Amino acid sequence: MITLPRELPPTAGLPLQASDFLPGGGDLCAVLGSQLGTPPLQLACSGTAALLIALRTLQQRAPERDTVVVPAYTCPLVPIAVHAAGLRMRLCDTRPGHFDMDPDALRAACSERTLAVLPTHLGGRVADVASAVQIARDVGAWVIEDAAQALGARVDGRSVGLQGDIGFFSLAAGKGLSLFEGGLLACADPSLRAALRDNASVLAPRDLRWELRRSAELLGLALCYRPGLLPLVYGRPLRQALQCNALEDAVGDVFPLQVPQHRVSRWRQSVGARAARRLPAFLQAARERSGYLRERLQRLPGVTVLDDAPGRDGTWPMLMVRLPSQRARDAALATLWPAGLGVSRMFIHALPDYSYLRGIVPQRAMPNAHDFAARMLTVGNSPWWTEADVDAIVKGLMPQK
Repeated sequence: MITLPRELPPTAGLPLQASDFLPGGGDLCAVLGSQLGTPPLQLACSGTAALLIALRTLQQRAPERDTVVVPAYTCPLVPIAVHAAGLRMRLCDTRPGHFDMDPDALRAACSERTLAVLPTHLGGRVADVASAVQIARDVGAWVIEDAAQALGARVDGRSVGLQGDIGFFSLAAGKGLSLFEGGLLACADPSLRAALRDNASVLAPRDLRWELRRSAELLGLALCYRPGLLPLVYGRPLRQALQCNALEDAVGDVFPLQVPQHRVSRWRQSVGARAARRLPAFLQAARERSGYLRERLQRLPGVTVLDDAPGRDGTWPMLMVRLPSQRARDAALATLWPAGLGVSRMFIHALPDYSYLRGIVPQRAMPNAHDFAARMLTVGNSPWWTEADVDAIVKGLMPQK
């Protein structure tokens, strides 16, 4: 096993600076809205909370509709939010070898009971939202664009999150910009945007305990998000989980079924606003680094790096890498996952395969999503990787004889 005196993160987050914690950073939503070219953004305490606000807002507009269609391979927090909203979930299988929803499967999943469809951008890659919008419109449903992992991505020069009716982003730890936990809602329609704002004011009370906790966690993130300290706060727990074969714990896939709702303090917003001014340059540097990583990895036989279709310009916090078989993927991970090189997995399972979600996720066969989960790994696009790190990753991904 490769050992390094430092740890690379599995995803490239924007490092915070001491000056970010000074007061007077400004309005976070205004700073990001100006950068992204969006209508006024709305801040929530997490991406999951933002999704819950969106669902409850749409539910009020169409109480006769009770079903949300989600991709079968996505974050477990999505079905948790659907469950918290008191709605039913319908799974849609993915395209072969991909995370995006299969259009034919999506048509079959939608009906007059469909409230919303959730096309999802994963790992900074841009999903086919246009097809989802067309299919949803045919049954009178809304589209909530899950851009939790794609803050800064664009489609034809326009920010993701705006093709559907509502979009949301995450500001969680490890995302491009982090408040440790935070979320953003985007909506082009003024009436719907006002309804989202009204619901947020009801659902998100002030809660000093939660805010003190998140503030302390944000300070800890700023201190420890660096190669020299990540072995203690990330690497050691990761390797302990891997030794116990607790794979869901290794990637942080297990969440409580309750969704906290509280307001984000002005101080944390100020921290985010100062950091956000560095975000465009950080994302551009990540795009440039990813080109070299992609070129090295795509030379390997049987290795596919997921990329964006023409007109879609994603972010690159990580590379999503598909191997020819589960056996090949598992062999590569046996060497690379515990090695401190930022190689990991995104979500361990397709949604029906999480035992703790069986009470809220339909138990139906989703062969493409299951296959994608079995063959995919991620390579973190950290600003701290070196040529030696890339060589080690390439070696670990080479087919074993």
